[in-house]
Amino acid sequence: MQGEWRFDDKYWPDPKAMVEELKDMGVKLMVSVWPTVDLRSQNFEEMLENNLLVTTERNEPVLMTFRGCCTHFDAMNPQAQKYVWEKIKENYYKYGIKMFWLDEAEPEMKTYDYDNVRYFLGNGLEVSNIYPFFYAKAFYEGMKNESEEEIVNLIRCAWHGVQRFGTVVWSGDIPSTFESLRNQIKAGLHMSMCGIPWWTTDIGGFYGGDPDDPRFRELIVRWFQFGVFSPILRLHGNRIYKGEIPNPNNTDDPMNLVGGPNEIWSFGKEAYEIIKELLFLREKMKPYIIKHMKKAHETGVPMMRPLFFDFPTDNETYEIGDQYMFGPDILVAPVVYESEIERTVYLPKGAKWKECESEEEYEGGQWIEVQAPLNKIPVFTKNGIKVF
Repeated sequence: MQGEWRFDDKYWPDPKAMVEELKDMGVKLMVSVWPTVDLRSQNFEEMLENNLLVTTERNEPVLMTFRGCCTHFDAMNPQAQKYVWEKIKENYYKYGIKMFWLDEAEPEMKTYDYDNVRYFLGNGLEVSNIYPFFYAKAFYEGMKNESEEEIVNLIRCAWHGVQRFGTVVWSGDIPSTFESLRNQIKAGLHMSMCGIPWWTTDIGGFYGGDPDDPRFRELIVRWFQFGVFSPILRLHGNRIYKGEIPNPNNTDDPMNLVGGPNEIWSFGKEAYEIIKELLFLREKMKPYIIKHMKKAHETGVPMMRPLFFDFPTDNETYEIGDQYMFGPDILVAPVVYESEIERTVYLPKGAKWKECESEEEYEGGQWIEVQAPLNKIPVFTKNGIKVF
């Protein structure tokens, strides 16, 4: 139940053995944590009595209805931060789980009546946006107090400065559409210019997507091409499920929350062959990525950045939002429209550019037309530098 922050004994009778078995297989377990607290949960009354919950200015303190009536722990309250971490420590961390998926970090509410929300720091109209900052802080400081040094947690929302807490931000539960894919490029660039370099997106989008639909198969290939040239590569989504519901007689059974197949081989042979090669490409780029991720850690220079970041004197670069630099040496121009098999690309002034597949070279300061069949993403390297 939400707000108990523990394994359900019915489904996970021996968490310690599970974590150890996964470790032997080379798998590190990450647990998804929500800030929601069901009014029926075992912790609700104690948290309510100690003012550890987000409350309302008027009416009942119900802020979300998802598998029950819920509110949220007040991440802005230092005592609430400590309370939740102690639950996490006792029920997850002690088993060797050291990565957490901090979902619902906005936090999500059934209606966003900000004036009716009361946090430790003030009314929702004034302070709501900083919630994910303190949500991340609670876990970072909890792990720091356990002498952890390499702290990486995934979080669904962010605020300025959240990068100090070892967070990887993803862009949330987005739809599986080409329009959404186009939005992700701008979202990632805006995030990087806010000083938050660790960013990712749900490859293929989260909502919808039929693995058997040729249109979705095209979309997920194009999204993978973008994802390979993103700071964090991550496939995630709730695909359309066509099987039987495991327990149709009990709508509250969590086993009913099933989705369709979403492995890289789930979208047909053509898509699989393309995605497989993209994953090999990502492996080849590892030394380059590690080098510039380290630079991001040390200096704040983002891995993914708009063209004007590297070419500030080229006025043309300030108008382009569908291309970007991936580190200082790779220019990426994803295909982001359905059925598109070519696109225009701008090559900034002050450098020579080599198209990676054809190895054709171009002078900077010009727009060019590039062929882009489904198995190709237009990518250029600067001044003949070999990256992969």
